[in-house]
Formats: sequence, structure tokens, C-alpha cells
Amino acid sequence: MGLLSQGSPLNWDESKKYADHVRKHGIIQFLNIYNKVKDRQRDVLKWGDEVEYMLVELDDKDEKVRLVLNGGDVLDTLQDQGENINPNHPTLWRPEYGSYMIEGTPGQPYGGTMSEFNTVEGNMGKRRREASSVLNQNETLCTITSFPRLGCPGFTKPEHRPTPVEKGASKSLFFPDEAINRHPRFSALTRNIRHRRGEKVAINVPIFKDKCTPFPFVEEFLEDDGEAARAALPDHIYMDAMGFGMGNCCLQVTFQACSIDEARYLYDQLATFCPIVMALSAASPFYRGYVSDIDCRWGVISASVDDRTQEERGLKPLKNNKYRIFKSRYDSIDSYLSSCGEKYNDIDLTIDKEVYEQLLSAGIDKLLAQHIAHLFIRDPIYVFKERIHLDDENEADHFENLQSTNWQTMRFKPPPPNSDIGWRVEFRPMEVQLTDFENAAYVVFVVLLTRVILSYKLDFLIPLSKVDENMKVAQMRNAVQEGMFYFRKDIFKGCNPVLDGTPSAQNGLETDGANEEYTLMSIDTIINGKEGVFQGLIPILNCYLENMEVDVDTRCTILNYLKLIKKRASGDLMTMAKWMREFVAKHPQYKQDSVITDKINYDLFRKCDRIAKGEEQCPELIGNPVNKFK
Repeated sequence: MGLLSQGSPLNWDESKKYADHVRKHGIIQFLNIYNKVKDRQRDVLKWGDEVEYMLVELDDKDEKVRLVLNGGDVLDTLQDQGENINPNHPTLWRPEYGSYMIEGTPGQPYGGTMSEFNTVEGNMGKRRREASSVLNQNETLCTITSFPRLGCPGFTKPEHRPTPVEKGASKSLFFPDEAINRHPRFSALTRNIRHRRGEKVAINVPIFKDKCTPFPFVEEFLEDDGEAARAALPDHIYMDAMGFGMGNCCLQVTFQACSIDEARYLYDQLATFCPIVMALSAASPFYRGYVSDIDCRWGVISASVDDRTQEERGLKPLKNNKYRIFKSRYDSIDSYLSSCGEKYNDIDLTIDKEVYEQLLSAGIDKLLAQHIAHLFIRDPIYVFKERIHLDDENEADHFENLQSTNWQTMRFKPPPPNSDIGWRVEFRPMEVQLTDFENAAYVVFVVLLTRVILSYKLDFLIPLSKVDENMKVAQMRNAVQEGMFYFRKDIFKGCNPVLDGTPSAQNGLETDGANEEYTLMSIDTIINGKEGVFQGLIPILNCYLENMEVDVDTRCTILNYLKLIKKRASGDLMTMAKWMREFVAKHPQYKQDSVITDKINYDLFRKCDRIAKGEEQCPELIGNPVNKFK
């Protein structure tokens, strides 16, 4: 989540009075940044990961597992023991949405040498040990994407019951406000999203229909105005609060590029991998105490922050709102940024035309202008009373207000004002994994992809509408084995960008039919290759590594990681989602009714905790890696 501004957040009625002010000055702030650093070149490659954690208590007496709502205290302790006394401390800790969550990153970004890959898992292990050392007895640190009984009675410690009253932030039937981080930003986001939308968010996840699951699966809700009953769909698990999405954990990677052109090129290329890597990292099959029919959290979190009104969603004619908006503010990207990607921008892009014209007249090119103008169709969801009138030359809060609340699969990040940080891109779709080994493997895999893309000038671009279709497939149950994904066939042919600050050349394949450029492939084919179809990413990465000077130790580490990715793609190893499903299906208390009881949840977390700490092996999930960081 990063560092948070301090202040007094305004309610929605007050915030919307300043929406035009925030947008106006946000554009001025962006232009000031752009004009200062648009020609910046030769920034060194730096990168870093973000791992989100849940704090849980394993109650051996009652055989229950609960989320511990003291993340703020744990965060304060970790910062006081670390960065507050040593600016070079090897770890950094930041708040997250849930009061049971924290986020850890390396203290300093990693650099461009191959040997850096040999330190990632060790740093993740240090974070886990560091945070675990300040927890109470029976408490543990978990890297699990979605808590299976989030929103069930008694899921928090201390126990809090939801109070669906107007003074509450989420007005949820299931998720208490006490489970929201105590920083005022988070409750303001929650409350203002609901007020702007005009109703509570509605999240409906398809139920997994097991042998004894009631059909149709219909839950009854008690609410005076009947809102929940209307919002819940038959055969779906209903959730009604931002916490059901933003209260999940993920794994992210941010890269610093050498220039704005390289950042735009990487942004586009990595966007095509978002659904592929999301399916490979699938880890969230359970919601509100039920087994769902999806394996990833993306659609859940997208719905959890969907502040669009009924007009903006196309349910009513436009009257009080400007735009018909086709996606939640948490979704996949809507336009490519590089000239290579321009011809593949086939999604209807809603933009603020005044902002677009202002950017064009200020010298911003069409592709970047429409990207920013698309972000700025949104309203600022929260405004701090003390941060309304700013120094646009040296501050960027208003720009970041819109930028940081457009939560897309990729984020294009201009440098902060007056900093030595360069142009960056953030890769955001991955689900967090159970162990440091797995998380390190996925991070290193994505970083290696960026190296190969830049070194070989590869082109993975396909029409953006096909990437959106891939995103839908990626969330389905067992998509890594059963899903078929659009993917480019010849990645060595096509647009060859010039990444030295001059305009890129358009050398794309001129074909009558797009199907000559891409086809449907399995993830196994994409990752491992299939003769006559695609050479495979792992063989390409291996070829790259063979041509690099890599010490034996680092090479062994990298190959261990790539082996995990290779076997997850082929089905030789399970995804976390599949492994969790099988654990529940085989549990003696499971009644094949799609219900996850407290006892099932407790036994699952007990096993997960032992695996994460290296106390128990799990070859069907991880294989048999040589773990030197244990």
C-alpha cells in the first residue's frame, strides 16, 4: 500500500465538491512531473517485490482459526525496530486494508545483476521471521490470498459483530468495521465508495456444486430494506463489503525502467502476461465459508470497490453522471501505451475529452494522453481536508489520488516530484503463495521475463480485447489445466521498438486476419512449449541464462524456481487453489456440501503453517526444492 498521507478525510458529499479541483490540479501535477523528467535516460534497472500477510491465531482448544485485528500495533513495532532507527534496514513494513494485514518489502530495491535473484527468498524469509517474532503466543503470519471463513461469525479476534447501521463504513451484514485498518484513509474509501455508488457493493461468486450442495443454492438475509436479498444471486456466494476484496492478500513486483519509452514498452508487454501468471498463481477458491467455482480473487476485488452508479453501469440512462463506464476501477488495463501496441487498442475507451485535449496541447502524445484521460474519468474517492490546496510544482497528491485508486493489472508510474526514482511499471495480478520459495519463484520468473523481453526485443502483443477474455478464463476453476488462452505465435517478429527516447517504429505484421498472429494455447504450451505451436517461455529463459554470466549458486536457485513454474504449468504440481480444494474434499468433516467449517479451516491453517515454516514437506504443491534459506 505504501506510505499514507495523514489528515482528516472528508465524507462523500464534501469530497465530491472538490472532485473537479483534484482532477484539474492532478493534471497540472502530472504535466509538471512529465516536463521535468520526460527526457530522463539511463536509469539503472531496479526492482522490488511486495508481499502481503495475514495475522492469524490458531486456537488449539476450540480448534478455530481467527484473524487477529492488531496489524497496526504489529506494524508500529516492526517500524520502530527497523527503518525508524536504521534507514538501511533490510526490510520495510507498510499498512494494508485489513486490520489483520501488513505488507512487507525489501528495504532497498534489487539491482540489475543476476546474483540479486539469489537474495530474494532469503529476504522474504527474513521478513517472515521478523514479523513472526513480535506476535503473541498461538499467533502466526500467513501468506494466504483469501481467508476461507472471512465474514463468517466469529472470524476475528477480538470478536466483533457486524453492525449494519448508517454510521458504519461498510454497512456490511458480515464484515465488521473493526476489521478495517484504523488509518482514516481506509474507512473513508469504504464509506465513500458505498455512498458514491448509491448502494452497497454486491459481490456474487458462483458456488461449487458438490454432490450434496443444495440446488438451487439460495441464502436468506435479514435486512430492513431488502437490499441484500435483491443483490444476492441464486447459486452464488454473496458478499457486501470492500473488505471481501481488499482484505485479500497478493504478490506484486515493481520495475524501474531506464526511460519512459522502455517503461511504456514493458507496461504493454507485461499486460499480456497478467492473465497467464494469475492462473499459474491461483490460490483463492474459498469465500465466506463456502467452496466457490473460481480459483482467483480478481473478480471479487474488482466488485468490492466498484463505485460506479447505476447510470455508469448502464442500468439507467445517463442523467446525473457524465459517462457510461464499462469496468470497475479495479480491473484490467484498457489501453496499451507504446506505439507497438497502438494497433491492438481495440477496446472502447471512455476518456475525459477536456483532459485529453489539455494533455495534447501540452505536448503529450496521443497514447499517453488517452491513458491519463481515461484514469481521470473517475472521481477522487477520498479527499483530506488538510491536503486540498497544494504546491503543484513540488507535490503530486492530487495526481496520485486518481492514479493510485485506479487499481489495474498493470500500473504505469511516473517518478515522484524531486526524487531520484525513475519511470516504473507495476505488475499486479499475482496471488500470494504459501511459502517464501514459491513467492520468490514467481517474482524471479516475472523479473526474468522483463530481462528477456528487453534483451531480445520480444513482442507478445495481441488485441487488448483478447487479453480481457484471457482474464475471464484465468479466474475459472483449474484454469491452469483446462483453460485456453489467446497468445501470440511469433514473438520474434512484429514491432521492433526503439528504446532510446526516439519514436518507435511500427513494423507489425500486416495481416488480413488477426488470427495469423495469435491463437488459443494452453498454459502448458505457453510456459513449456509445444512443437509446431510455440517455443515456450521456459526454453526462452533458459536460452537467455545460457548466454549470461551466472554463477553456479545463482543458476541453481533460478533453475529451481523455473522448475516450479514449469511443473505448475504442466500439472505435475498443483496450484495452491487446487491443493486447498483437495485438502477440503478429503477432510473427514467435509460433507460434500460446499461448506468449510471451523474445524476444516483450522486443520487447513495448521497444515499451511507447518509447510510455510518448513516443518512439513508438501511435494504435491512445491516438489522437492533444495531450500538453503530454511
